[in-house]
Amino acid sequence: MKTNRRSFFKTLGAGAAGASLASLPFSGMATEQPSVNDDDQQLFIGDDIAIAETEYGKVRGFILRGIHQFRGIPYGADTGGKNRFMPPQKPEPWKEILPAVWWGNTAPQIMDGRYANAYASFVDHWNYDDVSEDCLKLNIWTPAIDKKKRPVLVWLHGGGYTNGNGIEQDGYDGENFSRKGDTVFVSINHRLGPIGFSDLSGVGGEKYADSGNVGALDMVAALKWVQNNIANFGGDPRNVTIMGQSGGGAKVCILTAMPDAKGTFHKAVPLSGSTTEAMDQNYSRKLGEYVLKEANLTSSEIDKLQEMPWKEYILLANKALKKMREDTGENRGFRGGFAPVADGKNIPKGKFYTEPNGLSSDVPMLISSTFHEWAMSRTNPELEKMTADKAIEMLKKWAGFGGGLGDKAPEVYAAYAKAFPDAKPVELAIMISSNRKGVVETANAKANQKAPVYVAWFGWQPPLFDNRMRAFHCLDISFWFANTDLMLTHSGGGKRPRMLSDKMSGTLIQFMKTGNPNGGGLPEWPQYTVEKGETMILNDRSKVKNDPDREARNLI
Repeated sequence: MKTNRRSFFKTLGAGAAGASLASLPFSGMATEQPSVNDDDQQLFIGDDIAIAETEYGKVRGFILRGIHQFRGIPYGADTGGKNRFMPPQKPEPWKEILPAVWWGNTAPQIMDGRYANAYASFVDHWNYDDVSEDCLKLNIWTPAIDKKKRPVLVWLHGGGYTNGNGIEQDGYDGENFSRKGDTVFVSINHRLGPIGFSDLSGVGGEKYADSGNVGALDMVAALKWVQNNIANFGGDPRNVTIMGQSGGGAKVCILTAMPDAKGTFHKAVPLSGSTTEAMDQNYSRKLGEYVLKEANLTSSEIDKLQEMPWKEYILLANKALKKMREDTGENRGFRGGFAPVADGKNIPKGKFYTEPNGLSSDVPMLISSTFHEWAMSRTNPELEKMTADKAIEMLKKWAGFGGGLGDKAPEVYAAYAKAFPDAKPVELAIMISSNRKGVVETANAKANQKAPVYVAWFGWQPPLFDNRMRAFHCLDISFWFANTDLMLTHSGGGKRPRMLSDKMSGTLIQFMKTGNPNGGGLPEWPQYTVEKGETMILNDRSKVKNDPDREARNLI
């Protein structure tokens, strides 16, 4: 996906991913679920502390506040040089104990200007370290190195398919969640953007047959590593939940459709991002042709693309995408560019979940989004004065990734105003731009299969920036993981967000254990049906409503 989620949000002044007040080496104080008295020693590291076996060698982590942490464990080999555009290779075994005490490298991506916006840097605070093609690394939080079979959560970061890493925001920290639910938390890095999703199969032949999906194949490799090794970290390989947000939510759906991933996970949770199909290969192969042309290479010289410095290649590939859009007049926005490809081998062609007993038909899904994904008034108080006429004019030209609504804007606005009579014009404009069409499309498709589907809509709003942040994109992550007192620049901290977080994280733990979210603290949560559209509204007082925006949403 070419669209840069980070830059897009910064331009709008929106609340995007990532937040903390300071960059601390051990993620600050995880205050929501303290494990030991603050007067006692908190950190333990030494020769015989936190040692675990993997199939490639031993790793040494550390113990922080009672939770074992392992950072930057290799699950694949360096993807540079001859391995670029190729399926992931296994890492070389090591003889000495590997220090797993710091994060693995971030996957290649354009880092220029990442912290350019002061307010975005304050609120979102990306956690980035070294960037390189030696990026197939994962992180683990676990209560103990023992033989106990704990539920496992594998976290897939956001950033479309272009940006991000497994620890880019403090809300991704797994310590509190691991402690609260007696679970094992895993986060991963994998190839992104043109490095991970350049489909050169049309110009490079059989050698490059998988090149359009190597970033997705990385995720499968990580899941297979978990399957083979997580028991050594106190986890149950037979009870793995995959979860992601934004682009990570779409990755969850992609994995449910990949035959090679079958059996490596057992529940799925996409947040604020989903998909029911991969990219058309006619499009991706045409883009591959433009990449080769931009490099001024012939098909016989295609291997030279593996020799270019990674940043040089990404810039070249992005130029090729821009040129293709100019030539064809086709701009698919967020759904165009470098993303997983329906190649008929690694990812099927057509819509996912069409077969009632097909792939992932036995995998329960919990899918959610926020009320105000595209919250835009955080640092712009003038938008609070927006009139209905101004909101309609804006919606004619712009309504999220889908483009403007044109002449339909007045009708759509009126329908949302009727459904949400207490909402201000700016809030209605944001809700329309953040509509749930993708969520409902995915839920309706998955409901075609036998495993249950549960749908949520997160509406809690933080009391920050004079109450203009609203229920923005990424806000809910820290609530699911019991991190609202860690992610202060998103939640504000304190009792109010902590109360909802306790219920949401408890509910997620129940879903991981049983495939049913009930019993974790929220009201009774019915299974989603296409007919009623049962939806849990997450707020200070959560409640279930039957598809509350159906009539208005269907006009878009």
